[in-house]
Amino acid sequence: MGSDYRDGDLRAVGDGDENLSRLNFMARLDLIHNSVKNALVKDGWQITADPFKIEYEEVKLYADLAAERPFAARLGNRQIVVEVKSFAGRSNIREFEQALGQYNLYRGFLSVVEPERKLFLAVSEEIYEEFFGLAAIKLIMRQQNLLLLVVNIETETIVKWIE
Repeated sequence: MGSDYRDGDLRAVGDGDENLSRLNFMARLDLIHNSVKNALVKDGWQITADPFKIEYEEVKLYADLAAERPFAARLGNRQIVVEVKSFAGRSNIREFEQALGQYNLYRGFLSVVEPERKLFLAVSEEIYEEFFGLAAIKLIMRQQNLLLLVVNIETETIVKWIE
């Protein structure tokens, strides 16, 4: 996979066929991607995919990360998929619209192809405090059952899991 497709928004990528018999959607590598990845590792998670491919029928999507963490033997492993968003655009609400649409798309396909995995949206602590604390955003988070992973970007540590 070339890094060319990880530096912009979701893009449809053909497999070389003129009629684009299969669509591939490549996720961009977000500005805080490595900080989130490092925070997960520090917290005891093993990164199992970077990026993580979600494939259903003729569609391929790529979430930023997949990770797992072993629990007690009888409980097995906890598996997650993480979509990282920096909210670096001009409008946080526009960034949220796009992130929520992407999140719901990923969650929909994951519920069919890997239902044991939980999907989290990872954001910086700064964006969480500045934007996700707004009453209107909290309402949407509750209505959409949005799971958040909040990371301190400077220390590369997990501040909070919101499930």
